[in-house]
Amino acid sequence: MQDARSQADRVRAAMASSLEKQKVSVQRQAESTRTATARITPFEFRPVMFQAPSILPPPCDPVPQPELSQMIDDAAGREGVDPGLVREVARQESAFRPCAVSSKGAEGLMQLMPATQMQLGVSNPFDPGESLEAGTRLLKQLIDRYHGDLTLALSAYNAGAGRVDKAGGIPEIPETKNYVYTILSRFLQ
Repeated sequence: MQDARSQADRVRAAMASSLEKQKVSVQRQAESTRTATARITPFEFRPVMFQAPSILPPPCDPVPQPELSQMIDDAAGREGVDPGLVREVARQESAFRPCAVSSKGAEGLMQLMPATQMQLGVSNPFDPGESLEAGTRLLKQLIDRYHGDLTLALSAYNAGAGRVDKAGGIPEIPETKNYVYTILSRFLQ
């Protein structure tokens, strides 16, 4: 556990500057949005209604906690992964919503891309149990690949192993840095 804590401390230190830049950028964007919308009269403002393509599943509720906990414990036990880590990955990926679909096409509770689903034999990415099983198996493969280094395994889960290998560590991708930091912060509490 101490090794994981020191990994998390290294990640926090490496990401501090990047996160501060992101905060400043978000503040500037929010301010410019407020300024732009202040100039719009009520008659000019016409919200655009977004209708999700029919191929996407309808919005859904998170998986109920007792059922979710049992599925996580089962999948984590089979793969030899800490159930707390699996829980935090699922929380970050989908907020425990089995119908989640990312803008990049990742699907289900563990947000697996279609190619990864095929590699792991997933037939229904929106089945929470199947998604947890496959996502936990992928997480275990990445933990093994990176010799237990959770920062690298989580980076690869988010950005892909190729990017992690090419970077020789956490890639310089703000989303990936935030992803690793957020999961490890909650996991190590």
